[in-house]
Amino acid sequence: MRRIWLIFSQAVTVFLALGFVVATLKPQWLARLQAPAQISVGSHAPAIPPASAASAAAEPARSMRGAAQRASPAVVSISASKAPRRTQQADGWQRFHRFGNGGEARPQVGLGSGVIVSQQGYLLTNAHVVAGASEIEVRLSDGRQARAELVGADPETDLAVLKISLDKLPVIALGATTSLQVGDSVLAIGNPFDVGQTVTSGIVSALGRNQLGISTFENFIQTDAAINPGNSGGALVDAEGRLIGINTAIYSNSGGSLGIGFAIPIDAALQVMQALLKDGLVARGWIGVQTRELTPEFVEAFKLSVKEGVLISAVVVDAPAAKAGIKPGDVVTQVANKTVRSPAELLAAVAALTPKTQAAVAVQRGSQALVFQLAIGQRPLPQADED
Repeated sequence: MRRIWLIFSQAVTVFLALGFVVATLKPQWLARLQAPAQISVGSHAPAIPPASAASAAAEPARSMRGAAQRASPAVVSISASKAPRRTQQADGWQRFHRFGNGGEARPQVGLGSGVIVSQQGYLLTNAHVVAGASEIEVRLSDGRQARAELVGADPETDLAVLKISLDKLPVIALGATTSLQVGDSVLAIGNPFDVGQTVTSGIVSALGRNQLGISTFENFIQTDAAINPGNSGGALVDAEGRLIGINTAIYSNSGGSLGIGFAIPIDAALQVMQALLKDGLVARGWIGVQTRELTPEFVEAFKLSVKEGVLISAVVVDAPAAKAGIKPGDVVTQVANKTVRSPAELLAAVAALTPKTQAAVAVQRGSQALVFQLAIGQRPLPQADED
């Protein structure tokens, strides 16, 4: 009996030692031995929670599906019949308007996009989409079509307002650009190349882009979301599907997207829209001057006591500036108590003034600091393009 017990003890010791070695050096062997038990348990209580089956139909964490579904119904395709176009844009700027190949002898059909922003049927689009159009047709994503009326256009911001008469219109939710930051996710929605409504994604690449030569008043959102001809007037929306911009232009030598696109912020677009609905035009201030950057060489040559401001290179005869006494060579430093440091800032400051009101303009003339009271005029409307 004692001998049997000794053999048993030795066997258990060897078995435990072997188990310890296997668990230390080859733990995967033990996992394989346990696998059948896990499968057996899984047949009654699956390791994957039942809720995961429902989650397959839910929106993935990184998806912009919800934003696209909420915004897309309010983005429309616009067809504008126009006279033949005689010239082509030679520089790198491409607006997202696409013309059909109708030949020189036949009217062209311009293809663009628009966004429904009101239940009353008002749409925002680009002015160049509908400029000179004799007929404007709007096609909704649900297949409905309607003739559109041009309420008004503002070429200096490249915005236009259209109106259609249809029931139960899908209206896009409006966002705000005040909280927009570089790196935020965005979607561009439009009708590129007339292939049908298309959604592309990207981020906000930059804010406040100006001096690009696209329009007179520039304050663009830059995005890398792919935008192509036909996207003019389409929507730039945030991750919640809210409208934050109207797509306007790309930089491209080929006409295709290079990841540098620009959109007009919705805040500015709504201001233009309200003015067009109220007055049929956007009333802007005007003083009648031509300007240049103030260079260090000019400051030194004329021994100016200021180093920042805007140089007046010419003054329009009988314009508000001329009547007040402003002369070429003067340097404007303030407009209505607002400091101006560049021609773009001066243009924006004057345009923001209400016509037929008085405003103080501070200038530096040599060693003299002067202040003139100007009767602000109405900024003349730009002349229509000949092409």
